[in-house]
Amino acid sequence: MRRLSRILQRLFLALALAAILLLGFSYWTAVSDPVVRGARVAVSGWPSRTAPLRLLLLSDVHVGGPDMPPARLSRIVGQINRLEPDIVLIAGDFVTDKRLATHHYSHDEAVAPLAGLRPRLATIAVLGNHDHWRDAPAARRALARAGIRLLENGAVQVGPVAVGGLDDDFTDRADLPATLAAVRALKGPKLILSHSPDPFAEPAPDVFLMLAGHTHCGQIAPPLIGPLSTMSDYGRRYACGLVREGGRTLIVTAGLGTSGIPLRLGAVPDMWLVEIGPP
Repeated sequence: MRRLSRILQRLFLALALAAILLLGFSYWTAVSDPVVRGARVAVSGWPSRTAPLRLLLLSDVHVGGPDMPPARLSRIVGQINRLEPDIVLIAGDFVTDKRLATHHYSHDEAVAPLAGLRPRLATIAVLGNHDHWRDAPAARRALARAGIRLLENGAVQVGPVAVGGLDDDFTDRADLPATLAAVRALKGPKLILSHSPDPFAEPAPDVFLMLAGHTHCGQIAPPLIGPLSTMSDYGRRYACGLVREGGRTLIVTAGLGTSGIPLRLGAVPDMWLVEIGPP
């Protein structure tokens, strides 16, 4: 019995140590510099004599302690500026309200570092579910002060492309028909920025690209198991990365911050540098 007891004690200690190491690794992953993923999307009918554009997609900043203080976001802004994008597109969720947060920041504090973004043409954003849950008017004011154009079921012309911005689908504020009407009234190839990827399932053959976040690529996605949750009505179909369906392209970023717990496993922070141009 004593021998069995010693074996069980050693097993328990080994499991406890493994759990501590796993938690440490998951936190280290959560606070690591975002991976920059790349894609090229060919656009039929691209305006002649027009150079390709470089789009930088980021999402789910979730500014809050301990994993995403404003200082960390400022460093990421520097990383983005070094990539020299033409347009920066931010797919919502600027703040966090997770119970395990060591510090909650206001929208002003969360958005302020983003005022340092220096794209050639514009920075455009939509709101996410956490922005609506916390204080959407405060988010609007903070984005305006930072010089970021907010789209809420509307569209704007940016250089040769028409950019539509869909309000948050997860909180039932998205109006896809209104957004499509707005973007179709503008010139050039058409793309849509959305917090949730789910609206991509609606047919819109003249929108060649949708950019989204929200899913965190699962945030906790153990090897061989995959994401434990995607927060999408379509499960893993639109949960992460590059998706091509029916001649259209969807790109879903894992985001920068965290939700629920300040940990990431199997879903590193990332952002996407997407070049769009002629075939």
